[in-house]
Amino acid sequence: MRTWQTYVVKEESVWHKIDKSCPMEYAATITVNPLTALRMLEDFVSLASAGDSVVQNGATSIVGQCVIQLARLRGISTINIIRDSFLFIYYESDLKYICADQVFSESQLNVKNVKSLLGELPEPALGFNCVGGNSASLVLKFLREGGTMVTYGGMSKKPNTVSTTSFIFKGFGCREMVDYLLGLARDGKLQYETELVPFDEFPVGLDKALGKVGRQPKQVITF
Repeated sequence: MRTWQTYVVKEESVWHKIDKSCPMEYAATITVNPLTALRMLEDFVSLASAGDSVVQNGATSIVGQCVIQLARLRGISTINIIRDSFLFIYYESDLKYICADQVFSESQLNVKNVKSLLGELPEPALGFNCVGGNSASLVLKFLREGGTMVTYGGMSKKPNTVSTTSFIFKGFGCREMVDYLLGLARDGKLQYETELVPFDEFPVGLDKALGKVGRQPKQVITF
């Protein structure tokens, strides 16, 4: 594997110079999931710097993990919904390790009033949905009156009244945001799982990325 002193990220046909102290795997991935999380937190609702909250499904995804960490840095609480699994206790532990405030499985929310589960947390003004179907309705149940739900994916493959593709691939690109996120990654304040895969093992990395061998870190192909 070759490494260079300076890493670059291509942004809107312009090469973005990256500080050489930034880990290569973050330089390669920061404009995908982390930038999505940051834009969703900043572009739709003006959240208070402290004392506000957001709710999301798909919380174990890299976007979900980044939402938790970026929200925490702003003093914003997170309510996190994940799918039912016999590994729930481990996923819950992982998310709370990165400062998730509350973590629920979908079946835990089959109650008449999910807001009664909030405890002392404020009702969320903003929700993120990457699953669709019934999971999206659970996000909506938590939102305060007049709250906003942002749909950025459709993992359940259930139909949506508005195509999720209209919310995706809108050309995320902002030098200041990229530098901000890379600074957090460099300082260890933003973390997510990645795995460096040599190019000659591309088929293995592809199978992992497609979920054919269970839940895997984000695959980063190296040369």
